[in-house]
Amino acid sequence: MIPALTRLADWSARTPKRLWLVSFALFFALAGSWSAASPLGGSPDEHAHFIRAAAVARGQIGGPQVMVPHTVAGIEGQFAETGVRLPEWYRNLPSVHECYSWKQSRPADCAPSLGNSEKIVQTTTAAGRYHPAYYLATGWPSLLVDGPKGLYLMRFVSALFCAALLASAVVTAAEWRRRSLAVLGVLAAATPMTLYMTGMVNPSGGEIAAGILVWTALLAIVLSPDPQLLNRRLARLGIGGLVLINIRPLGLIWFAGAVVFCLLLTQRRGVLRAVLRRKALWMWTGLLGLATAGALYWAAKHPDNSKINIPDTLTAGVAARRTMGNTDWYVRQMLGFFGWLDTPGPAFMYVVWMAVLATLAALALVYGRARDVLAVFGMLAAIVLLPVAAQASEAERIGMVWQGRYLLPFAVGLPLMAVLICATRAPERGFPWRRLVGYCVAGLALANAASFYWTLRRFTVGTGGSWLATHAHWAPPGGWVFWTGVYTAAAFAIVVAALMSDRKPAVALLPDLEPPRPEHHSRVPEPA
Repeated sequence: MIPALTRLADWSARTPKRLWLVSFALFFALAGSWSAASPLGGSPDEHAHFIRAAAVARGQIGGPQVMVPHTVAGIEGQFAETGVRLPEWYRNLPSVHECYSWKQSRPADCAPSLGNSEKIVQTTTAAGRYHPAYYLATGWPSLLVDGPKGLYLMRFVSALFCAALLASAVVTAAEWRRRSLAVLGVLAAATPMTLYMTGMVNPSGGEIAAGILVWTALLAIVLSPDPQLLNRRLARLGIGGLVLINIRPLGLIWFAGAVVFCLLLTQRRGVLRAVLRRKALWMWTGLLGLATAGALYWAAKHPDNSKINIPDTLTAGVAARRTMGNTDWYVRQMLGFFGWLDTPGPAFMYVVWMAVLATLAALALVYGRARDVLAVFGMLAAIVLLPVAAQASEAERIGMVWQGRYLLPFAVGLPLMAVLICATRAPERGFPWRRLVGYCVAGLALANAASFYWTLRRFTVGTGGSWLATHAHWAPPGGWVFWTGVYTAAAFAIVVAALMSDRKPAVALLPDLEPPRPEHHSRVPEPA
């Protein structure tokens, strides 16, 4: 069995194209399992994104403003939504999850039917102000298939899109000389919450996947410069940046933050000069500039005109203190809080993921240079303080609405930065790196699979049901056993790929990159 897995891993890593295809298939299996195994509308605001995607696919980029009464976090108000014209059954989407959401003991079998009326009527979506690019990419299946099947197809298209971004991040990490350590960073960044959102119709999934690609490409450029690989890394950075900037309003801030921290890590002489000389850099900079201008223009033309009755007691100072006190809550949401943020992952997952992240950060602090240490501490501070600043500035207008996943496109930089600092600065001998990678990726895979089953159990029998959902009240298409098996197999297949990625295949994936040279004069001759 082991020799067969070894040969399979060697085969998959033999060329960048093959590695990308294998990584894409595994990430799609993970994201697609969430797509199939989650009740329709069972994730945050998915009904609004379904309606927005279906409308954009039908050419309805905008629409009239409609004021709709809502209560969010106990605060009442009139929310500005966008009116669109769709088949009548889309009107049922906003309420299809209400019978079981925020009621953890109740399975999802109580959800009403969506109906099948094709009469065209007006309905509203709270996502009408968002940039239409993501919805155009994911909404077209609704033109081909009606009803729930079309909604599931929209989810699968979103999962394909996000899997492509994550696979590109894996290939970028595999270009490093110590590939398994770099791949560990990608797997640690792809938290269960990340994979959950990539399987839903929600721009948050694409935003997080693009953030992982942006960070991986930027860190490769500044910490492992290689002239032969620079153009392809700039291309991946450009593609990730285009997605990140266009998909959600905060994307521009997350992209700028990644650039600032990666520049802080640049210590090798001539790296920036070599990058600035590349024509590809200026081409992608121009495209990113146009995307930024377009995103800012769209945001300016589609302001939020909601009128929310914010109590006078909710001042900026109060919001900042509450947000600081909720830091642990937001961190747990970034790791895995499923459903409508009403289904926490198992405690085992939080312990394992936090242990891996803490270990990687500690090793980066031990082996990193002064600027590396400053960057790691800066990232830790930013993860805590950015939500505080965001809530304090917006609380008096929209209330306390922050969620942990909003920060994930930026926070994924912490594990990626940590492992790439170790891969660059730490000696290969004197520490059992391979064993560390093995323990970490195996633990992450087990925690990932446990999170999937734990969430699926909540939907099938409720949190008060049996641990083994043998008498499921609700079941996804294909059954819960099938999708649990697919997800678990894909999670552990990535473990094998990570552990075997440092082996020398018959045809090298890429020439080994030279380790950083010591700052003093070396008598070792320059490579030809």
